[in-house]
Amino acid sequence: QVQLVESGGGLVQAGGSLILSCAASGRSFSVYAMGWFRQAPGKEREFVAAISWRGGNTGYADSVKGRFTISRDNAKNTIYLQMNSLRPEDTAVYCCAADIRYRTTTYYATDAHEYDYWGQGTQVTVPS
Repeated sequence: QVQLVESGGGLVQAGGSLILSCAASGRSFSVYAMGWFRQAPGKEREFVAAISWRGGNTGYADSVKGRFTISRDNAKNTIYLQMNSLRPEDTAVYCCAADIRYRTTTYYATDAHEYDYWGQGTQVTVPS
């Protein structure tokens, strides 16, 4: 079993920044590819960012590319999402997810169906 707990959400003005964290349980965290997804009210869940288990490869949705940065600290069993230049359309519940299947060192998934465990999420609100 893997437990994921997100933190760091909140209300921030447009143009501001937030850092989300996702703490994971389990001794094998360092070999899990990880991802961030978000879901806004009335909308489907969408991919935001992902990182390979070694951290050398990352991927982003076009809507956040250049503004968000995903990173991981395997010694702390934690991944992060640095969010800059926030916009009202970034308002959503942000969830982290773990892909526990065997993957190459460079692999990360953008499809939610490839992830096995999910956190409860943290709310990010950017008023218009």
